[in-house]
Amino acid sequence: MDPFTLVVASSLAAAIMAGSMGLIYRAGSRQPCLRDWMMAGVFFAGNNVIGALAITFQVSHFLIPGFGNALYLAGHFGILAGLRRHLGLPAGWKPFAACAALIPLLHALPFLQSSVTHRLLLFTPIIAAINVGVAVTLWNHVRRGEWAPYLPLAILELFFAFQLSLRTAYLILKEGHALTFMGSQFLQTSGTLFVLVFLSVATMGCALIVTHQQAQLLRRASLTDSLTGWLNRRALHDLAAAEFRRCRNNGAELFFITFDIDHFKSINDRHGHAVGDAALCHVTALASGALRGNDALFRIGGEEFAVMVNRSTLDDVCGIAERLRELVAGSPLQCGEATVRMSISVGVAQRRAEDGKWEDILGRADKALYCAKQQGRNRVALHGRDLPADEPLLQRATA
Repeated sequence: MDPFTLVVASSLAAAIMAGSMGLIYRAGSRQPCLRDWMMAGVFFAGNNVIGALAITFQVSHFLIPGFGNALYLAGHFGILAGLRRHLGLPAGWKPFAACAALIPLLHALPFLQSSVTHRLLLFTPIIAAINVGVAVTLWNHVRRGEWAPYLPLAILELFFAFQLSLRTAYLILKEGHALTFMGSQFLQTSGTLFVLVFLSVATMGCALIVTHQQAQLLRRASLTDSLTGWLNRRALHDLAAAEFRRCRNNGAELFFITFDIDHFKSINDRHGHAVGDAALCHVTALASGALRGNDALFRIGGEEFAVMVNRSTLDDVCGIAERLRELVAGSPLQCGEATVRMSISVGVAQRRAEDGKWEDILGRADKALYCAKQQGRNRVALHGRDLPADEPLLQRATA
């Protein structure tokens, strides 16, 4: 394949990259990293267009390779910048732009004008460093269990840096090269071919990262209560079943704390549903601060919530429940001019050896909760202490 055809093919691959990232962005993803990757495609396309024009019109002015190399470096940096933005890091476009602006000016130096080889030796290490930077960024900021969607891009970047290093070493060790700008020599032709492959795989790698994140967000949304941000009943079933099996197999403790807001219906009736929603958010925000980060928090009904606790003792769990009750009672909701004082009733239950499923524990915690309500509300009840272990299900008190 002749150099001009390769350059045109690379231009098309770069345009596809820019178009694909832009379409995914417009389709609703709206992730800022997509704009960086779209610009990377634009920069790569611009570099190849300059190359195609230089081949067609035999232009040899030093600014032609100067602008071409600046765009090529910007394309590689755009992939790194988008990845950094995706991971919540500064993209770094401003310092790069300041450095990239100097690249066309550097080509005015006789040292760089005199030889394509000199330009390759100067810019190849920079490009390889950007490629390796992608892999290093992923290694430092992606947890080991979440590598799957990032692996293709990391492998691609490392492979591209490796082949750049090999080609540069060959250029240094092998004498007699007289490279020309956009010439047909093997090093340049193979380099353009590698760029074509790089652009094609990079497009798929970037798209994979975004689509995987979208899938994770959708799954999280399907398992999360939209008002409070706590997990929903579907998540409770999945997580509790797995945790119950683990605890039953190794004999570990497992507890459920259930609670709901006392007289919640009267809050809705007196202040309206907007204040009622604010009350739910207020209580769950207080509870999230009081409960440990490794506990699973669930909204299982209108104003009823459950907390799954493991790796703890019964005294610790009862202490957590009591602190939660005190916190809600001592932290009224200020909603405009209205001060809404609230309390919660709390039930606690622990796993028993004879339990056959996690619902057995939650059912006992629920009985304890309504025992607390029947005993006056704003209190903690432990199944097996405040409610006898063989007590039948109590009739629910009015919330």
